[in-house]
Amino acid sequence: VQLQASGGGLAQAGDSLRLSCAASGRAFRGYTIAWFRQAPGKEREFVAAISWRVDIKYYADSVKGRFTVSRDNAKNTMYLQMNRLKPEDTAIYYCAAQSLGVEVSAPLYGYWGQGTQVTVSS
Repeated sequence: VQLQASGGGLAQAGDSLRLSCAASGRAFRGYTIAWFRQAPGKEREFVAAISWRVDIKYYADSVKGRFTVSRDNAKNTMYLQMNRLKPEDTAIYYCAAQSLGVEVSAPLYGYWGQGTQVTVSS
């Protein structure tokens, strides 16, 4: 699976952005897709994940109620709608995939996109 993340950019606090993650290369079927982020000087952290059947969505406490994860399996694309952005959301956002189910641990994800920068100013 090859993943391509896009949609990052500059935003002000309170604004919204939508990230996309397009998958290609092999069947998307059965894969959980997740978003992680990494801020300068910090470890990569889990943001959100969505199961293949869209029946399980899981969010980090820091984004719960502000971010929404979704996917369109027909288009092999997953989205992260980010509302009410905060400066602390500034990071490189990565999408990742694995077939084990909804997991929050980065090492369990075998496929990663290249990342897209999100910068939120106050």
